[in-house]
Amino acid sequence: MPNGHIENQSKPISTKYTKYIGYKLKQMQNLFDKNHEDIIRKQAPLAARMRPRNFSEFVGQDHIIGPSRILRKAIDNDNIPSMILWGPPASGKTTLAHIISLSTSCNFSTVSAVSSGVAELRKVIDESRDNLSMYGKKTIVFVDEIHRFNKAQQDVILPHVENGTFIFIGATTENPSFEVITPLLSRCSLFTLEALGPNHIREIVLSAIKDKERGLGQYQISLLENSLDLIINQADGDPRVALNLLELLVTTSDSDESGVKLINDLSVTEAAARSTVRYDKNGDQHYNTISAFIKSIRGSDPNAALYWLVKMLEGGEDPLFIARRLIISSAEDIGLADPYALSMATAAQQAVHVLGMPEASIPLAEISIYLATAPKSNTVYAALKETTREVKDQPNKPIPLHLRNRANKMLGEIGYGSDYKYPHDFTGNFVDQDYLPEDLSNKLYYLPSDQGYEKLIGDRLSKLWIHYRSRRQS
Repeated sequence: MPNGHIENQSKPISTKYTKYIGYKLKQMQNLFDKNHEDIIRKQAPLAARMRPRNFSEFVGQDHIIGPSRILRKAIDNDNIPSMILWGPPASGKTTLAHIISLSTSCNFSTVSAVSSGVAELRKVIDESRDNLSMYGKKTIVFVDEIHRFNKAQQDVILPHVENGTFIFIGATTENPSFEVITPLLSRCSLFTLEALGPNHIREIVLSAIKDKERGLGQYQISLLENSLDLIINQADGDPRVALNLLELLVTTSDSDESGVKLINDLSVTEAAARSTVRYDKNGDQHYNTISAFIKSIRGSDPNAALYWLVKMLEGGEDPLFIARRLIISSAEDIGLADPYALSMATAAQQAVHVLGMPEASIPLAEISIYLATAPKSNTVYAALKETTREVKDQPNKPIPLHLRNRANKMLGEIGYGSDYKYPHDFTGNFVDQDYLPEDLSNKLYYLPSDQGYEKLIGDRLSKLWIHYRSRRQS
């Protein structure tokens, strides 16, 4: 060899052989993944094992996936639109997406808004574009908890939904009109899921007891006394809670001499964790519950008012927020039907500020009951709205001369304050004169109701003013 070099005798590995090695490695990886999935599936909690695989196993939501419903037809025809699935926790949003993934001929990619960022989104977008351009195959991208994506992240999705790069499915527990950007929401169909009721939970529990493949069908189970109802009540609409509680009871309960697992009320009570109030201080629960609370007060139902108050407090709501809303309600919904209501509500707000929780719940309960049982009138609120509208529509009405301030001799000479009648110079400290602009002189913005103290106000105004008297008589 020239210059003493030794020639490299190794030959490059062929491309064909490289592909073969890659293929075998992928086969092995798929085998490992399948074994891992099988193990997980067998060892998974009952709630995970019993996840519905098709519509015959899916319970509830007949209003959107019943046989004749639009969404059901779209899924059955594999013609799925971009959509938002909105509903409370455990209503079946992710399960519905899972059924779609098993039903469609499209590729299906799942992205969690909790743990994913823009980089992962772009990767999914690129894969979707490649599948569409190279193989003509559509991709469905499911984004769980879409409300956790900020505006910039949702903006990344928007153009690709618009141009059809992929079909988008978003799931959220929050109101989409607040949490999903308007352009994205406008390009999606919105389907609202409802919370599961006791009968739905009962059906799911009994199905798990009978299922020998994925459920607890290998056991003989006897639900004694009211144990099934207790399990359902403990679940509070969440089938995962019911199934996991059932599994714990079955695997820890003693068997009788014939091998039957006996579950009674006491065992359910001992196994069940304390239920927690579903409440999101920054989401729909916050707005919906305070709305229910105020409407219960307006509707004069002290029992409902107390219920929603306690739900908010148990959910961790700021008691001062509740107190502020009670002050508003005292003025808006009760007003002058009970002039003390506003003072009482303000005093309750101060008590809450001084005391803090849990003692603050007592004055909150007291004022909630007081306002709920007080006579109701919104005439002050209505008068304010009507007067505000009038002033905005005609903001420059001249002030009558007799009402203007006569600050000096010159102003008096041109008529300021002239012909003004001082009410205390007249019998009953009243004199009939105009206080509104001339063309509004008989306008009535405030019309007292016949409720509570406001009836006395109405009677007094009717005695003083002929236009009030004629209005009440008409």
